[in-house]
Amino acid sequence: MNMYPSTLTTALKLNKNIMSQKLDQFIEQLEVFFPKQLTEDDWQKYVAFRWQRRQSILGSLGFLKPIKHLSDINFDDLQAISRQKELILSNTRQFVKGKPANNVLLTGARGTGKSSLIKACLNEFSSQGLRLVEIDKEHLADLQDITEILSERVEKFIIFCDDLSFEEGESGYKALKSALDGSLSAQIDNVLIYATSNRRHLLPEYMKDNESYQHTQDGEIHPGEVVEEKISLSERFGLWVSFYPPKQDEYLEIVAHWLRHFGSSEELIKQAQPDALVWALERGSRSGRVAWQFAKHWAGNR
Repeated sequence: MNMYPSTLTTALKLNKNIMSQKLDQFIEQLEVFFPKQLTEDDWQKYVAFRWQRRQSILGSLGFLKPIKHLSDINFDDLQAISRQKELILSNTRQFVKGKPANNVLLTGARGTGKSSLIKACLNEFSSQGLRLVEIDKEHLADLQDITEILSERVEKFIIFCDDLSFEEGESGYKALKSALDGSLSAQIDNVLIYATSNRRHLLPEYMKDNESYQHTQDGEIHPGEVVEEKISLSERFGLWVSFYPPKQDEYLEIVAHWLRHFGSSEELIKQAQPDALVWALERGSRSGRVAWQFAKHWAGNR
């Protein structure tokens, strides 16, 4: 009896299995270079994402990565910024309900709650379909790609760029201008841009810029091209929200709020006030961030 056909069949099957295993290994190696695409389960499970770039054999590829650990801060935790809270809360509520809403620029003193306010928005409205996409300034050139991905979703998205500022000639500057207003493509109804910055006009301002102002015979002053260019980006945000350092009593109230959060009694909170003022003096500023840092220090030592 001839056994060659059976042996050949066995060999072919073995070879096929080996090739299949090698192919699986090759695909696994490729996945290291290619970013993993979000599944429908990912979209449903996570409420915040970060836009990242990864170097691959095809160059730099951008992708959305879920953020698994989120801040639990809420609006009640943000003290001494009632007007700012109301402005952001109202605009975001309009957006979530499908009503007209503005892109937002939050500017002002450091540590006063700009970024925390946006995080609180997510915690307030995520159950109503709000989602957050965080993007670094270096990746703003990808805004059009990001909005095209998000436009296919039913959720409402805030694209969040924290601590935004530009130097002269940076590429992301024009990309952001185009995304806010002026691009040939229509603005996406389910996407807004919220940005925070310590600079009101997002660009450095120099004394020499004033030389471009034009003085007319009737006494009017008109800004020159240099000043107009620096204003042109920030004015594309429909809503400006300004933040200022808290007064001393407001700072102490923020300290008290966080000490209560950490379980301190009212008597201990009163005892902490002199140290809280020294803490702020040593850091050269009073802010919500400084108050939070002091409260952790004080409560942790008790």
